[in-house]
Parts: sequence; structure tokens; C-alpha cells
Amino acid sequence: MPFAISKLLGLLAAPSSLLILGILWGLWRIRRGKGAGLAWASAAGILIAGFSPIGNVLILPLEQRFASVAPPLATDRVDGIILLGGFEDGWVSAGRGGLGLNESAERVTEGLRLALRHPNAKVVFTGGAGGFITGRSEASGPVAEFLVEAGIARERLVLENQSRNTYENAVLTRELVKPQPGERWYIVTSAFHIPRSMGLFRKAGFDVIAYPVDYRTRGPEDVTRVFERISQGLMRVDAAVNEWIGLFAYRALGRMDDLFPAP
Repeated sequence: MPFAISKLLGLLAAPSSLLILGILWGLWRIRRGKGAGLAWASAAGILIAGFSPIGNVLILPLEQRFASVAPPLATDRVDGIILLGGFEDGWVSAGRGGLGLNESAERVTEGLRLALRHPNAKVVFTGGAGGFITGRSEASGPVAEFLVEAGIARERLVLENQSRNTYENAVLTRELVKPQPGERWYIVTSAFHIPRSMGLFRKAGFDVIAYPVDYRTRGPEDVTRVFERISQGLMRVDAAVNEWIGLFAYRALGRMDDLFPAP
């Protein structure tokens, strides 16, 4: 599937987008004496998705899937650490200097912690400019400078800055590092993104080990936890639905062997 089409479909499939479009379409049809029901239903949907725990209900199974995977001990062998992009804001970094981070910042902070604990491991950053509507700039340079200043030797770094999605992360990273049989490579990304990442890397022939970070829920008790702001709930629902759609789409395209990859 072409990149632009996949991004457009993902944008339109976001529950927040669909609900807002439902309100607008309903209001437009009210002129003809129809559409009031759609507008009210969409408005109710925004309130339910924004305040209720439905976002936590949807994202919790994704986060729990690899939650039992034990992190490596300081004495364990670690050949490489892969930091999956998505935590960096290349647009802001290019304009402000330094490294601009978003709410997925734990990918780099916890990845850095892991890299410092295992000084012989290669450290890979994989992520290019995957923006579709808004402009984005790839941030491999600022990421590298941050890691070097934080104590990672530059010769340990491997940068991949051409990928635009997780599928390309997997394929291009494998081509770049050429992992050997028996090596132990850890992939660091948000816990809810781990199942899809593992499935894609496995299909690409790169047998990585999950290192989930950036949890959005505390655990099963969050299935009854409401949100204080509509925007928080909508963002949680959008993130979870995007991952579930990604799992189904990549499985249908044959880019993963399992619909819901497991440890």
C-alpha cells in the first residue's frame, strides 16, 4: 500500500476525526431536515470517548502483551539496542535547536539507561520524516548529539533516517545492521506499540527482544479510570485504535505472520 494512502486512511479512521466529521456532516444535512440525529450521536461519542475509560480498555491488552518480558541484567549479553523513532520532534528541533521530544520521550530516556548499562552494545536509532499533512523533519542528528552528550560513544551509534513507518523501520534497520545468528538485539518502543513492532521485525528476519517503555496505563485497574479532559481520552482512543488497525492491516498485507504477536 502506498505510503500516502496508508497515512490518509489512518487519519480518516481515527475515532476523533470520524466523530468530528459526523458532527459537521449532520449539521450540514440539518438544512434539509435531516442529520440532527447524526450530529447529536457524534457529539455524544466525543463525550463518551473523551471522558470514559474506553481508551484504557482498548490500549491495555496491547500494553500487557509483552509486559512479562524481563529486562536484561547488567551481566547479560546485549549486542544491540534499537530505539524506535516517534519520540522526537524533528520540526521543533530544527527550529529551536537541541532535541525536541513528545509524550513518547521514554523511548529515548529508557533506551539511554539501557545503553549506559550495557556499554558494549551498538545503539541504533531508526526513524525518518513520516509526516503526511504537517511538515516534519527527520531528527537523527539531534538524537545522535543528545546520546553522545549523555555518555554514549559516537562509534557505538548507528543511524537510520529514511524510514517513514514501522514496516520500513524493520526492513531498513535489518539491512543496515545485518544481525548475526545468536546475537541479542533489544527493541525499545512504547508498550502499546510493541506487538506490532515485534511482528514486523520478526517478518523482516530480525529476531529482536521486546523492551517496552512509555506505558499509558498502570494496569488492569485503569479500565475503570475516567479522564479529566476530553482531549486526553480522545488521544488515548486514537492511539489504541491506530495500533489495532495497524495490526489488522499489516497482517492482511502479509507483513506479519501473526495478528497479535506474543512473547
